[in-house]
Amino acid sequence: MIRAFVFRGLAFVGLWWILAEGRLDGWLLGGPAVVAATWASIKLSPAVPMPIRLAGVFGFLGFFFWNSILGGIQVAGMALRGRAALQPAMIELPVSLPSASARVLLINALGLMPGTLGVDMDDSSLRLHVLDERLPVIADARALELVIARLFGSGA
Repeated sequence: MIRAFVFRGLAFVGLWWILAEGRLDGWLLGGPAVVAATWASIKLSPAVPMPIRLAGVFGFLGFFFWNSILGGIQVAGMALRGRAALQPAMIELPVSLPSASARVLLINALGLMPGTLGVDMDDSSLRLHVLDERLPVIADARALELVIARLFGSGA
């Protein structure tokens, strides 16, 4: 509980610092706002231990940034070829991630990857809209699923 309070408090301090553009004269209002926001956050969403591995965080970030760059290049190529070269489709992707948090991260990360958008999610599958079904979307999603499983400590 104390760890969650400190972590969330620091997150709200950072948010206030960004909103105040780094100025110190707003902390008379910002200090109580940070405390109130942290308290409300703990009351509305109690701390739940998440087994996130630090090595998994670096693996996830590396995978995400590299694939974002490659995806950006792919989408730029598709844009240059024109709309007629695209084959949009809906893809049903079975997933094996055990926790809801991991599945939510998967669908959100896929939505941030160029050319892919998560449309629906349930306990065992994701529904994705893709710009071009000929791209290796399923293989990329499987690789991302493995990285997220490692992040949450449930993968190899």
